[in-house]
Amino acid sequence: MLRRMIDRLKAFRDVADEVARGKAVQTIEAEVEELEHIFGLIVLGSFVGLPSPPMHIALDLAPHMERELALMVQNVETANEPISRLFSIFGID
Repeated sequence: MLRRMIDRLKAFRDVADEVARGKAVQTIEAEVEELEHIFGLIVLGSFVGLPSPPMHIALDLAPHMERELALMVQNVETANEPISRLFSIFGID
């Protein structure tokens, strides 16, 4: 009886650990995505009126910016609902 109860508690702990790790991974992925957006804004900031980096740095980074440019175009489409996107990422009800 006691052994079965201990096994159930361990199983519950393992499930809770997996859920917590899954949420942590989702949160980190969301943070990485936001950092990519910030990097894109820093390098391609002249498109939205921010001061841009020196031209030689921007040109050196341009070949690596294809994904960030696509993300910026995609975010323009969903820009009207940034709060709802943030709520869905962090699981706020």
